[in-house]
Amino acid sequence: MINDALRKARLSISIKEKAKELGFFDCGISQAKHLSQDEQRMEIWLKKGMNGEMKYLEKNRDKRYDPTLLVEGAKSVVSVLYNYKPKETLPEKNNFKISTYAYGKDYHQVIKKKLKQLVTFIEEMSGQHSYRLFVDSAPVLDRAWAHLGGLGFIGKNTCLINRKGGSWFFIGHIIIDLELEYEKKEPEKNFCGNCTLCLQACPTGALKPFELDARKCISYLTIEYRGEIPDEFKAKFDNWIFGCDICQQVCPWNRDVIPHHEPSFEPSDELKKMGKSDWLSLDVKRFNNIFRESAVKRAGFGNIKRNIRFVDE
Repeated sequence: MINDALRKARLSISIKEKAKELGFFDCGISQAKHLSQDEQRMEIWLKKGMNGEMKYLEKNRDKRYDPTLLVEGAKSVVSVLYNYKPKETLPEKNNFKISTYAYGKDYHQVIKKKLKQLVTFIEEMSGQHSYRLFVDSAPVLDRAWAHLGGLGFIGKNTCLINRKGGSWFFIGHIIIDLELEYEKKEPEKNFCGNCTLCLQACPTGALKPFELDARKCISYLTIEYRGEIPDEFKAKFDNWIFGCDICQQVCPWNRDVIPHHEPSFEPSDELKKMGKSDWLSLDVKRFNNIFRESAVKRAGFGNIKRNIRFVDE
């Protein structure tokens, strides 16, 4: 038993060291289990209809709360964080705004490639395993697992906040049938204190402490929502046409975050040159050319033009 515990501890340390070598700024490991408390919170949120048209959140709910239904025999969830804070934001004067996470190449591809390298390392150390990789693309409670893995606390803006890296990061997971050493500390409760900057700054009133009403969220309305944006939000978008960073921009935990070093996340020269007139005259061909490898393509050309019309009227 002692030797087995030592083996798991050494392997877990090696995995975390390898994760950092691959560019992840933090890595945590938790036991794969049913997330009963998170299930209760999610179910209440869904009953309130706060997911809006994101009906995919109502599917595969049993798998969302229990990773052993996603990977047979799952024992561990290896969670990683990858910084995306840019060195500088795109020009805002006489321009529209897109969320900084979409400046460069689609993060799904970048993070998944690195997770595959981490899995290869794990199997070289411990033999072949059943596993699945997740980057914001399947029924997984990303923030809950990162929280359990000791990677931060859930802020009042509902983001996972890491006390060293703020919230400017992507979350990835490896769910695997390998028993490892799990975090011994209790997950961090909360370090927002009395701060309510994010709640005050949200221009559409989408935020209450630890609760986001997606139906009022600029990110949801500009990316996920497919109808015409309600008139009640006129003059509240502050030129955001894809996503919104406001609640992260005002968060004190993000003040001293070091910018990323990932070349794939750098905006293209063409994107850096874009101004209002370029967005207004944007056609399908140019849209596909500029954003062919970007997360912006998720919204689609039609929705981007809809968003531009809405904020420019």
